[in-house]
Amino acid sequence: MGLVRSTGDTPVADASRSRLPDRTMLAADAAYVLLLVAFWLAARHFAVEDRIHGHMASSFMAFALLLATYWFCGFGVAELLRRFLTNSAIRVLVPGLLLVPYLVFSLARGEFRWIYAAVLFGIPVFIAGLFEFLPPGGTRPSIGKLYWQDILALAMVGFPVEFGWLRGSFPHSGLSALPKLLLVDSALYAFLVVRRLENVGYDFRARIRDVLIGLRECSFFAPLAIALGIAIGFITPHGRMPRASSALAALLITFFFVAIPEELFFRGLLQNLLEGRIGYPKSLLVTAAVFGLSHFNKPQPFNWRYVLLATIAGIFYGRAWRDRRRILSSATTHTLVDVIWSLWFR
Repeated sequence: MGLVRSTGDTPVADASRSRLPDRTMLAADAAYVLLLVAFWLAARHFAVEDRIHGHMASSFMAFALLLATYWFCGFGVAELLRRFLTNSAIRVLVPGLLLVPYLVFSLARGEFRWIYAAVLFGIPVFIAGLFEFLPPGGTRPSIGKLYWQDILALAMVGFPVEFGWLRGSFPHSGLSALPKLLLVDSALYAFLVVRRLENVGYDFRARIRDVLIGLRECSFFAPLAIALGIAIGFITPHGRMPRASSALAALLITFFFVAIPEELFFRGLLQNLLEGRIGYPKSLLVTAAVFGLSHFNKPQPFNWRYVLLATIAGIFYGRAWRDRRRILSSATTHTLVDVIWSLWFR
């Protein structure tokens, strides 16, 4: 009895704690279903079925499978996989299952290509194997500093997105986000499950502070961006009011397909690892510069205005993430900035 009292472990407390993960996952399951409904409605809004010339069921199934990893990693699934996958070989091969969405999509349409199948299987398995057999810093869990293995892994995920090298795997207008989602899933698995990197902040269990910090950094950046953007001729304001459906669709798509992937890559991974190597605020400034340069080719050949504004934006996004090391904070700022720009300043 003394042991129970000293630790606070009672049958009621144990049962309560055991139910919490179940409740969280039930909420995550319900939210995932609602998300699929929302994305289905968004696809209809943007006439995706016409743009991809049919086969909507298999295309949406591929998307749903990719979204599942992306979504549930934000609810602690990575921790469960760490405990469950105890065999090194299995741990390395499991991310090869990310090939399945491509097979679902391409075989139904008769568009299967061996080269894309090999690459989409090889990237996640190679990165997982790199961290498994050559752990950064030579220890497991790996040290939270940037090592050459991290640079290689980030390059294998980032360059195909930046230059559209895998666009042909889902070669239809409206599906460009699918190869990006696959690479995001690869990074989540490699860094969270195999490398076990801490303080990434990839968590969809939202807090009020996430929104407040995101709004704060947006309010700091927006006046500066608007004034500078108009001054250098990068943006032009207009007075058109978008329809509510268009604004909601823009928020949904920007948050999930732009803000979260980019904030995971640049803040949760790159800035996080750089901080362990060079400290803060150098990591903030270097990451912001890299983030800005990633916009150099939008459009070609070198859009210095976009690079400049994106670099400044990266400072505010990095500040939002650094407040509590929460990707939802920086993704909130990122989403609001992009949506305000796209709806009122194109």
